[in-house]
Amino acid sequence: MKDYIRYSILCLFTLLLLPATANIIVVQSGGKISSIRSAIAQANAGDTIRVKAGTYREGNILITKPLVLIGEGKPVVDGEHKVEVFTVEAEHVTIEGFQITNSGVSSMKDLAGIGSLQGNFLVVRNNEFIATFFGVHISNAKHVIVEGNTFRASLRADHETGNGIHLWQCANATIRNNTINGHRDGIYFEFVTNSLISGNTSEKNNRYGLHFMFSHDDEYRDNIFRNNGAGVAVMYTKNVTMVNNIFDRNWGPTAYGLLLKDIRDSHIIGNRFDRNTIAIYMEGSSRSEFKKNTFVGNGWAVKLQASCDDNTFSENNFTSNTFDLSTNGTMVLNKIDRNYWDKYQGYDLNKDGVGDVPFRPVNMYAMVVERIPTAVLLWRSFLVFLLDRAEKVFPAVTPENLKDDYPSMKPYDLS
Repeated sequence: MKDYIRYSILCLFTLLLLPATANIIVVQSGGKISSIRSAIAQANAGDTIRVKAGTYREGNILITKPLVLIGEGKPVVDGEHKVEVFTVEAEHVTIEGFQITNSGVSSMKDLAGIGSLQGNFLVVRNNEFIATFFGVHISNAKHVIVEGNTFRASLRADHETGNGIHLWQCANATIRNNTINGHRDGIYFEFVTNSLISGNTSEKNNRYGLHFMFSHDDEYRDNIFRNNGAGVAVMYTKNVTMVNNIFDRNWGPTAYGLLLKDIRDSHIIGNRFDRNTIAIYMEGSSRSEFKKNTFVGNGWAVKLQASCDDNTFSENNFTSNTFDLSTNGTMVLNKIDRNYWDKYQGYDLNKDGVGDVPFRPVNMYAMVVERIPTAVLLWRSFLVFLLDRAEKVFPAVTPENLKDDYPSMKPYDLS
């Protein structure tokens, strides 16, 4: 509420500084004003520039005053593989309804379709970004909105492709309902706080669908991360809420749906992990809650490294995974309670819906594969069957106390 009040006051204060009446300037090929740069030069702060359909090749377009730019009929603004197409160096700028193509490529300058430095209250809405190095690159800004855009990068090597939506040292950002395809990372947050990512589809990106570094107190919900090099990576971060996302077919030798590295005090609730090589891989992570998630058809549902502690797993559904849980140590520092496991073979004599004997989700074969990865070739062999039966009778390798004492007899309704 405090942020909302502060935002409203800032908007009101800015509006008071603008002219009493905003002008509308029309840009049209063959018209009185035929270039976007000329329209910006003639505009006053707070004016609206309407750009008619056509193709505009004007080099770098610099915006240094509060303006609204609206494309009508999806005008094409072409950087001709040489420059950053739009550069915003002002607050309260809106860019909406354009097709922005062919930015220059430079890792030293981070060229983008739309680049912004200290552009508070920037709105980027309903644009198409085609063959841009970075799609949107925003630094040192607050209260930015990026929504309803599509990003399609040209297929290049990893180091030649920037991120679709890249935010560095920002706060109170909203990233929603975008589609990002073919970039290095679909969405990248570094030193970004108090922000929301929702309703996006991030797929076929070379590295991560979504990437957090040192970004605290954020939330992402209702997104789809599909067929990326890896789905989502959350690193060196605290207090992130991850709700109702779909991690789908992030598959490959080193792929996973969700990587958690050195995070704490976070909430992973209501997500679906479907056919990932590793649904969740976590190390050095503490005090996080995993609740009401669905794990279906993954190679590993959860790889819980021994460096993790004080995490809780409850009311999750584990179905048709090759391995439900694996670990690389024998210390039990996390709580696993009241989950549904389709491999559970216990009974429920008192009919209370809870298994009468504990379930141990880490089997001996999982421990062997953790230490000798090539042993995965023995999957479904008679030798593995014998190992698991022997371990049940004489537990020697698997962590004795890593168990679910109250396994659910039926899957939870998490639809």
